[in-house]
Amino acid sequence: MGKIEQHETVLKPPVFVVVDRGTDQRYTIPAKSAKESTVRLLLDDREEESQTVYTDGFRAYDPLEDNEDFQRMEVINVGGEWVNGDTHVNTYESHRRTSDAWLSPYQGVSKEKLPPYLRAFQLRRQIFRKPGQEALKEVVRTVL
Repeated sequence: MGKIEQHETVLKPPVFVVVDRGTDQRYTIPAKSAKESTVRLLLDDREEESQTVYTDGFRAYDPLEDNEDFQRMEVINVGGEWVNGDTHVNTYESHRRTSDAWLSPYQGVSKEKLPPYLRAFQLRRQIFRKPGQEALKEVVRTVL
């Protein structure tokens, strides 16, 4: 008799990248879902009163159109639109590809271990962008 195998479908957990265009800070944030409520929580955590949110065409961002706390600027990459005036998500795309490359040698990271891996990635990127002494100070600040 043949062997019966059961295959479980493994879905990647959603990971959001938030880029502050004023400071060039980038935050890679794993989430439990990619719903509107998750997007609102991520944006509510930001300090500014009024924000311009640059997004791609992902449908979870649609309710931001009706929220007066945000001005949504959108680029629809699927239609071949990569830039519309000052509106683009190129920094996000670049950061996301770099984080994917960072994770690829591990050939799959469990949902529980994903946040520490992404924190290590984020620290590495912050250090990489600073000169010697500043990089060392950043490491010490983060560790302590």
